[in-house]
Amino acid sequence: MHRVILAALLALTACATVPPVTGFRDPAQPIYSSAVFDPAGLSGVWTQLGDFADGVGCGPARVRFADSGGAMRIDGQLCVAGTPTMVAGPLIPTGPGRFGVAGIADPIWVLWADGDLRTLVLGTPSGRFGMILNRDAALPADRLLAARDVLAWNGYDLDRLQISR
Repeated sequence: MHRVILAALLALTACATVPPVTGFRDPAQPIYSSAVFDPAGLSGVWTQLGDFADGVGCGPARVRFADSGGAMRIDGQLCVAGTPTMVAGPLIPTGPGRFGVAGIADPIWVLWADGDLRTLVLGTPSGRFGMILNRDAALPADRLLAARDVLAWNGYDLDRLQISR
């Protein structure tokens, strides 16, 4: 009897459809934002050194975060899925470690920041983009490894990650 049930379950599993990956991460994987992240620590210039793209990415990009009347603001250019994207406006909090930005349709989640806020990993639940930002133009190997581990943990396809040096 158990064999019949097991065979039926295996047959059903074989017929099940797996949702396609439409972005750069597997949407079936859980994704986590940093609940303790404080946006006030973002102030300053950040260089984007990692981006997910199909084909050639758009290389390093830079943004500036600044306090604007008690709210954080972003100005500059990011590579979003390999496309140069101008961003300008307030960071609109949508939850712990989560915010919206004018001009970017998806909510941005802070997946990880190192303890000294020198490296930041951002992503989105849809997986349409993910990125690594760093305060300097050089990303040390230990923080690059940590950023890659965080992206993999959150379901990103590291084969599609492009690092700008």
